[in-house]
Amino acid sequence: MPYRVCFVCTGNICRSPMAESVFRARVAEAGLADLVEVDSAGTDGWHEGDGADPRTVSVLEAAGYDSDHAARRFQAAWFARLDLVVALDAGHLKALRRLAPTPQDAEKVHLLRSYDPAAHADLDVPDPYYGGMDGFEECLEMVEAASVGMLTAIRTEVEGRTV
Repeated sequence: MPYRVCFVCTGNICRSPMAESVFRARVAEAGLADLVEVDSAGTDGWHEGDGADPRTVSVLEAAGYDSDHAARRFQAAWFARLDLVVALDAGHLKALRRLAPTPQDAEKVHLLRSYDPAAHADLDVPDPYYGGMDGFEECLEMVEAASVGMLTAIRTEVEGRTV
């Protein structure tokens, strides 16, 4: 059974689809694409069915990442099939932990930047939606930095399952 990861932000059009694309690329580069499934969603359903924000698409494509995406809202029932739920900021972390059906499900929720050893006290990935392209570029940098540590942690989990 694959290890399943879902990245979650507010509307699932900026930060979480960016994290999904970057992490899916890291998983493929590591040769783990058959063992790790990567997805994303939003805490709210405002943009359900929409593609990623055009600025997200632009930043991803400029960096060589896939940008195919359709927004959707995270559902509490998904906890049963997910191994890791990755929140992009503290607000998402709280919302997801409240939504979790069990204490074990709540323990599956972690902040993305908690996987970045260079990140300090502020572990939020700021929402770039209301700003310019520089916010999207900063978001990509944060996502890429955290993806390295996250891949290391997940690789350990995946290898533990196959031994």
